[in-house]
Amino acid sequence: MDFPNLQDMFSSLPLIYLAAFVALLAVAGVVVVRQVLKNRSIESDLGKLEKKVKSADCTAEDYYALASIYLDKKLFVQAVILLNKALKSKTTNSDDFAPVHNALGYAYECQEQYDVAIRNYKEAIKQDPNYVTAMNNLGHAYEQKKLTSQALEIYDQALQLDPENETANRRAESLRRRLVA
Repeated sequence: MDFPNLQDMFSSLPLIYLAAFVALLAVAGVVVVRQVLKNRSIESDLGKLEKKVKSADCTAEDYYALASIYLDKKLFVQAVILLNKALKSKTTNSDDFAPVHNALGYAYECQEQYDVAIRNYKEAIKQDPNYVTAMNNLGHAYEQKKLTSQALEIYDQALQLDPENETANRRAESLRRRLVA
C-alpha cells in the first residue's frame, strides 16, 4: 500500500519546517543588520554635526542637516532652535531657505502650534512657489485648524503643479466628500 510514501513525507516534514525557519531567520538577520548599519551611520552623522555646530565654522546647511536628524528622532524643540539658527545664519543665500521654513513649519506642527507652522509653510511657498511638499504640509495644517476650504484650495494648487501628487489627490478628495456631506 502507500504507507511508506506517506511515512517518507512525514519524515521530511521536519526538514521542510527547519529550512523555512532558517530562511526566515536569515531574512530577519539581514533586516536587523541593515537597520543597525543605518542607525550607526545616523549616529555618526549626528556626532559629527553636533561637534561642527558647537564650533565657529558652522553653516546654515549644517544646522539644517542636524535639525533634520532631530526631526527624525522627534526632538522637535531642539530642531526648532537649530532651524532658527539656520535662518539667522548668513552663510547661504536667502533664496535657499524654503526647505528650512518647511522643516520649521513641520516641527511646529508636530508640537500643535499650527499658526506658527502655517506662517512658516507660507514663507516656504513664498520663497519657492512650486514647493509642492510645503503646500501639502500647509494643507494638513489647515485641516488641523478645521479650515477646510483653505486646505482644499491649497491642495488644488498643489495638484495644478503636480497632478500625480498622491497626498494632495487623496486629501482633496476626502475634503470634497466632507464638504458635500
